[in-house]
Amino acid sequence: MDRQPTIMIVDDTEMNIDILVEALQEDYELIIAINGAEAIELLEGQKPDLILLDIMMPELDGYEVLKIIKKKPDLEHIPVILLSAITDSDAKTKGFSLGAVDYVTKPFEIVEVKARVRTQLKIEEARLFLENQNLILEEKVKERTKLLERTNSAAIYCLAAVAETRDPETGEHIKRTQEYIKVLALELSKKDEYKDVLTKDYIELLYQSAPLHDIGKVGVRDSILLKPGPLSEDEFEEMKKHTLYGGESLMVGIKELGEDSFLTLAKEIALTHHEKWDGTGYPFGLLKTEIPISGRLMALSDVYDALISKRVYKKAFTHNEAKGIILDSRGTHFDPDVVDAFICREENFIKIMEKYRM
Repeated sequence: MDRQPTIMIVDDTEMNIDILVEALQEDYELIIAINGAEAIELLEGQKPDLILLDIMMPELDGYEVLKIIKKKPDLEHIPVILLSAITDSDAKTKGFSLGAVDYVTKPFEIVEVKARVRTQLKIEEARLFLENQNLILEEKVKERTKLLERTNSAAIYCLAAVAETRDPETGEHIKRTQEYIKVLALELSKKDEYKDVLTKDYIELLYQSAPLHDIGKVGVRDSILLKPGPLSEDEFEEMKKHTLYGGESLMVGIKELGEDSFLTLAKEIALTHHEKWDGTGYPFGLLKTEIPISGRLMALSDVYDALISKRVYKKAFTHNEAKGIILDSRGTHFDPDVVDAFICREENFIKIMEKYRM
């Protein structure tokens, strides 16, 4: 320790106090208490590095003082050495069970007391050092975690941007759908049947993964992807395959990073965001809750954004027009619970739409 350690001496015998003061005052700052009550009072305003505590004192004995110290969060870490003329093992066992770190029998040898004090102060110094190191390590872990999260986000946006360059009319589609899906998930998480699934961590992962929902469009021919008018039946069948292309592409990354990576959820979204509640969607024709919640949330987010966005083959719909179409599709295209969440948070959708205008 850089500063001079502080020791509290608690003893009702003046001679014992004088002996301890004479032995310790050169090396330590000292606080003196002549009974247990005074010790507790002094500890309200002062926090010594170690306490020498007599057991046999009137009214409040050393055991009672020790119990009080160990119950206080700001005092419990202070090492306490008990002092007593009692030599039987039961007295020592009781002291250790209450939290004492050492026991010195009276009449004590000054050399022994000084040695035990030094030892316990060294142990406490080591404990504080380790505690500080643990805090430093925890901060480093937090910093590394944040860096990894930023790296993941950057990688996601880079991949999503590749898909977006193939479909230049999407504009801020990625950012809007990312915000929409988070709003819906937060609203749904209030319901008992979803709160165990839509946890804070899951929603954050959902938010990070959502931009990759259309990554499979990189595999669709330009003549189809950029066609200014309606697609033919064969062309639409080819367009549908972007969900499978996306799943296959992301599976490559999953093999490298493992199933527990953010790419697993991204793959789930890419594969299922065109599935419909009534089983008429693609690519698998999943029905109702066979569709993962991530796909159900993205389905509404994606369709809403497509409706309010201008395309060469259609005008941009107003929010109310898009809302009407979504309400008409409740229980057919969309999960009814997701539609209800959309209605509850439609003001958020409007704000997001306005913030990220085309």
